[in-house]
Amino acid sequence: MPDRRYSDEEVAEIFRRATAEVPPQSAGSTGMSLQQLQEIGREVGLAPEVVTEAARSLDAAPPATVTTRLLGLPIGVADGVVLPRRLRDDEWDALVVAARDTFGARGALRSDGGFRQWTNSNLQMLLEPAGEGHRLRLRTLNGHARRMILSGLVAIAAGAIFAALPFVTGVPTESNQLESMGILAAVGAALLGRGIWGLRGWAARRQAQFRDLAERAMRMAQPE
Repeated sequence: MPDRRYSDEEVAEIFRRATAEVPPQSAGSTGMSLQQLQEIGREVGLAPEVVTEAARSLDAAPPATVTTRLLGLPIGVADGVVLPRRLRDDEWDALVVAARDTFGARGALRSDGGFRQWTNSNLQMLLEPAGEGHRLRLRTLNGHARRMILSGLVAIAAGAIFAALPFVTGVPTESNQLESMGILAAVGAALLGRGIWGLRGWAARRQAQFRDLAERAMRMAQPE
């Protein structure tokens, strides 16, 4: 790692992870070494160890992001990262506090042997043994939007079926039946629209929150 050279983008990302402003310096064509990054960090009040941990987390395998879709719309997000060592009790507690602050929810804690979890409805943060370390899993499902979309589709489909019945049976549709079909279709469209509207930016926001928690856990789990 001391011989590793970092590009401008990587330098910016390292200092972002180290919670400092990126100094207005270019890494040049050959990049910057870890020692150079530590020297820059000192200028803005960062300890060398903090910069080293941020650089190490950059080289770690990124979380595996999985997105569940309905009609092409993202309704579920799942991330996971393998930690190099097992988290201590106090570190897990700190991660739970961070999750509560991030999502604004108290949630519920549960422990079963070496498995731990913090859950809040469809939102889950799971910690599982993985060799010498831990695997952190983060996943969620927008259940409200899913119900709205499915209910809207059912209502629209029902309205379409009732509208097609006169052509199949040959029995004319009465005015009150036409009104009912119109109401059913309107309700379905409203539910569908509400479900789609509720997904605006939701998946990207959850992915960013999951990534922040995964990076926090990775920093905690660096070898002592």
